[in-house]
Amino acid sequence: MSTLLAVGLGYCARHFIASHPAVFDRVIGTARTAEGAAAVTATGAEGLVFDGSAVHPELAAAIAAADVLMLSAPPGEAGDPLLAAARAQIEAAPNLRQVLYLTTLGVYGDHQGGWVDEDTPPKAGSARLERRLAAEADLLALGTAKGIPVAVLRLAGIYGPERNAFLQLKAGEARRIEKPNQVFNRIHVADISVAMAKVIETGFGGLLNVTDDRPAPPGDPIAFAAGLMGIAPPPAIPFEVAARSMSRMALSFWAASKRVRNDRLKALGVALAYPTYEEGLTALYGELKGAGEI
Repeated sequence: MSTLLAVGLGYCARHFIASHPAVFDRVIGTARTAEGAAAVTATGAEGLVFDGSAVHPELAAAIAAADVLMLSAPPGEAGDPLLAAARAQIEAAPNLRQVLYLTTLGVYGDHQGGWVDEDTPPKAGSARLERRLAAEADLLALGTAKGIPVAVLRLAGIYGPERNAFLQLKAGEARRIEKPNQVFNRIHVADISVAMAKVIETGFGGLLNVTDDRPAPPGDPIAFAAGLMGIAPPPAIPFEVAARSMSRMALSFWAASKRVRNDRLKALGVALAYPTYEEGLTALYGELKGAGEI
């Protein structure tokens, strides 16, 4: 029996499990609260509570049983929460053969719209992203010491069912922010799931950019989605105006502009179903329209 332990069973992990049910015989997922763990159980996985500090006996047993460990919780000052709390148990885990760490392309920092790949030195530019880089390094070192592959999946801006421009437009929450020379990469959650499955299948270890083929200005997907819906896009807002109401995290996100290559992802054998946001949003529009959600 093969077992997946997903610590912080969030949006991407849920879609992976739903779209690739045959990869694992047993799936265990954690949430920070009992209510969250019950929601995990409702998906068909085994829900456990992990608040980022205490490792109770059930979680220790899950670590010992896991063949693959998937980590997606944001790191704190002490690093990845599970590694900080249960390093000894992970190092001693008898069945563990691979770790997947879901992180962000944000660690590359600002390249003023230039192209980057996995060989580009990161330059985080914020304490939050420095913690991400430190967690990546810590987990890669764990893999080297234990002799197992650790795949660091650096994800682009995620969209898909339940998280897309159509629902933002319907709710009146979409903002079309304009900032000269600003470009972002994106990735449909279905393509993330395929990348995860390929990483597990091949036993890949190392850095991997999980992103689409074409970075684009931030407002373009909003305008494209509005066009599909047959409505006027929201008015363009200059970044200087929008920035007045942004959080520090959002401001750090907008401080970086880069184009990210995905050659390594394709060399691994991943064929993107949605290589640009146009294909992804067009497919989502059909799904949401058919379901009566828009």
